Amino acid sequence: MNLKKYRNRPDILLLLMAGAVPLSFATWQALLNNFAIEQAAFTGAEIGILQSLREVPGFLAFAVVFLLFVLREQTIALISLALLGVGTALTGFFPNVIGLYATTVLMSVGYHYYETIQTSLSLQWLDKEKAPEVLGQIIAVGSFTSIVTFAVIWLAFDIAGLGFKAVYILGGGVTVGIALVCWRLFPLFPAKVRQHRQLVLRKRYWLYYALTFLSGARRQIFVVFAGFLMVEKFGYSVAAISVLFLINAILSTLFASRIGRLIGVVGERTALVFEYAGLVIVFIAYAFVNNAQIAAGLYIVDHFFFALAIAIKTYFQKIADPADIASSAGVAFTINHIAAVILPAILGVLWLNSPSGVFLVGAVLAGLSLILSLNIPLNPAHGNEVILGQRGITRPVSRP
Repeated sequence: MNLKKYRNRPDILLLLMAGAVPLSFATWQALLNNFAIEQAAFTGAEIGILQSLREVPGFLAFAVVFLLFVLREQTIALISLALLGVGTALTGFFPNVIGLYATTVLMSVGYHYYETIQTSLSLQWLDKEKAPEVLGQIIAVGSFTSIVTFAVIWLAFDIAGLGFKAVYILGGGVTVGIALVCWRLFPLFPAKVRQHRQLVLRKRYWLYYALTFLSGARRQIFVVFAGFLMVEKFGYSVAAISVLFLINAILSTLFASRIGRLIGVVGERTALVFEYAGLVIVFIAYAFVNNAQIAAGLYIVDHFFFALAIAIKTYFQKIADPADIASSAGVAFTINHIAAVILPAILGVLWLNSPSGVFLVGAVLAGLSLILSLNIPLNPAHGNEVILGQRGITRPVSRP
C-alpha cells in the first residue's frame, strides 16, 4: 500500500474523520434516553432542556469564522473532534441533572464545530460533479462505524455486563485516538480559495437559509422525541434501541452513497420534494401510533429520509461564491439551530400533555419545507438560485 498516496488525499481525511464521529456521538445518542431516565431520573421536561442546551453550541457555530483568524479549518476540525470524544468519555461519571447537562454541552461544542468545518471543507475540497456521491460516502462511512458502535454497545450490555461509564469511556476514547492519528498522519491541505473572515449573509441565499432553518427545527423533533417515545411509551431497552440504530446504520451504509449518486442524477429539487412529502406522512403517523413494531418501522423510515438532506448542501455548493463557503457554513449552522435551541424545551412541556401534538408540529414543519423546495430550479447555479426571485420576480424553470 502506498501510504503517502493516501496521506495526500483530502477526501481520505474527510472519510476517516467521518468514521471517528459516530464512535462518540452514536454511543452518547444510543445510551442517552436510558441513562437519563434510569440514572438521572429525567422526565420529558428535563430531556427537552438538555436537548436545548445541546444545541446552543450549534446556535453559536457562526463564531467559527473568528477562529479562522488564528487557526486553519483543518486544525479546528481535529480539535473539535477531540472535544467530542472527551465530552462523551466523561458522561458516565456524572449521573445527575447538572452533570449530564455539563458533559452534553462539552460534547456538543466538539460535535457542532466539527460538523460546521466538515461541511465547509467538503464543499471546498470536492468537485461539484463528485460532491453528492462523496458526501454519500461520508454518510456511509459514518454509518458503518455506527454499526460497529451499536454492536459493541449491545455486546457490552447484554453479553459482557458492562455499565454506562465503561461504554462512554470506550466510545469517547477511541474518537480522541483517531483525532490524534489524523493530526500526525495528514499534512495541512491548502485552501483552493481564501475564505472570507467575516460573517456573510446574502439575499440570494435566502432559500438555502429557509430550508436550513426548517431542517434544524424538524430534525430536533425526530432526534429528541422519537427515541424518547420508544423508551417512555413502548419500554424499549438499551439493547432494543441499539438494534434500531443498528438497522438505520446498515441501511445508510448500503444506500447513502447511492442516494448521493441519485441526487446527482435527479437534481436537488426532486430529491427534497420526495423527502419532505415522505416526512409529512411519517410525522402524522408518529402522532397516532400505538403499536411498538409500527413505531420502530416509522423510526427507521424517518432516519432513512434524512440521507436525502445531502441535497441542501449540494444546492448551496452550486449557487455559492466559493469564498463564502466557510463563513456561510457557520452561519447556516447557526440558522439551523435557532429553532433547535428553543423547540426542545417548549415541546418538552407540550409532551407532558400531548405527545401527539409534538409530532403534528413536525408534520407542519415538513409541509413548509415541501412548499419551499418547489422553489428550487431544476438547474441551480450562481444567478439562478430560485424560481421565485428575492423580489417576487418569477423566473422560468430552468431545464437540464
